[in-house]
Formats: sequence, C-alpha cells, structure tokens
Amino acid sequence: MSTEVDALPDDTEAGEPEAGVHATATMAAGPAKVWEHLISPAGTEALLGDGARLGSKGEPWHAADGTHGVVRSYHPLEQVRVSWHPDEDGPLSMLDVQLRPDGDGTRVDLYHEGRGIAGDPRGDQQHWVDALGRLADGMTG
Repeated sequence: MSTEVDALPDDTEAGEPEAGVHATATMAAGPAKVWEHLISPAGTEALLGDGARLGSKGEPWHAADGTHGVVRSYHPLEQVRVSWHPDEDGPLSMLDVQLRPDGDGTRVDLYHEGRGIAGDPRGDQQHWVDALGRLADGMTG
C-alpha cells in the first residue's frame, strides 16, 4: 500500500472555514475485490468506525463513536459518498471514496470536506490515512 496525503486550503472568507482532507492508498487487488471489502461489515467498520454499516443511497449509517450520516451516492465498483457528522450536534461534512484501477491494483481516493472537520480529530489527515490502512490490512487478513 502506498499513501499520499494533501490538505486542501481553507476558505477563510465565510464564517467557519471549510476544510478538506485527501488521502490515497493503492491496494494490491482489483476494484471488484476492493469494493466487495469496502461495503462488507469489516471494510465499512475499518473506514467509518465500529458498528458502521453502509446501505443503499438514502440510508443512514451510525458508528459506535457517535459519527453518523446518510449514504448520498452509491456507484458499485467506483464510488460511495456519505454525509458525515462527528456527533449528534456536529456540523455536516461529506466523505467521498473513489476506486480506480491502477495497474494490477486499485487506487482508493478518500476526500473529506466540509465545515467543522478541522477541529475534530476524526476529520484530520492522520485519521483517514489510518482508516485506509485498516481497509488495506483487511484485504490481506
């Protein structure tokens, strides 16, 4: 697995700045296998947290740590996008996970963008790098 992280610039002109994180991992499996793992209970928990389960578009998800949201976009083998709240009163942000063939493997790009994520450690770069690492580890374990 290779990892690459970029921070997106803050939009400081609007009240609370919008923040963004981009993390990337390349997994040694084709998109079908990576997708199958991503949407499995173990893969979803690796990414979103214990107890999280992904359903169809429009269905809610909840993790044991209080994070929650709704599936906004669901394109098998390509992309899943969910709203993401750090807790019941937390601000809305979006988490977008995209899969792309990369040689014999699959590149997984994760984008987490929105207001309020900068102050929450579950929204920082290292959190998502670690989540992609757990997702990759589950592919081999």
